[in-house]
Amino acid sequence: MTTTRLTVSPLTSQTWDDFETVMGTNGGARGCWCMHWRLSIDEWMEGKGDGNKAHMRKLATGSPSPGVVGYLETEPIAWCAFGNRADYPRMQRSPLLKPIDDEPVTSLSCLLIKKGHRREGLLPELIRAVCDYLTGTAEIRTLEAYPVDPLGGRQAGADNAMTGIASAFRTVGFHEVARPRRDRPVMRYSLR
Repeated sequence: MTTTRLTVSPLTSQTWDDFETVMGTNGGARGCWCMHWRLSIDEWMEGKGDGNKAHMRKLATGSPSPGVVGYLETEPIAWCAFGNRADYPRMQRSPLLKPIDDEPVTSLSCLLIKKGHRREGLLPELIRAVCDYLTGTAEIRTLEAYPVDPLGGRQAGADNAMTGIASAFRTVGFHEVARPRRDRPVMRYSLR
């Protein structure tokens, strides 16, 4: 799928090396490998690093894909994880990110732009490319995101920006449906 400059491809065994390039040697942050929401805290801590990487590698061989790798021309520079809300048990239990209603949603749980390409305005492009990609999926109607909304001119840090930045989602057309905390909106986008 194409936006202005970014294309995306599903994470599969064929795109695994590109995913590793984006995640870097630390697996994104602290050995996460984008398993933060998919595992209990005990499982995540136990698997930190190689264990979490092995979990994600197994997901990459299944269907549906757990996310997409973003490319700037042919260079892998971004990642977006998504899945049915039920795929994220830790999110289901979170007082901050628990479901706000019974509407079935596909959660955009993690977005990452590779170092060296941050602050280039690529996050809205990545979100738009993910929306375009998921539009072709018949069973998905509503996307839900849980970005940080930095207040008072503060910048989001690596530990809380993994879910994206609210302004980038607004640019693409997501709208706020709840705000469980001052700096954490729940935002949705209809694919229909």
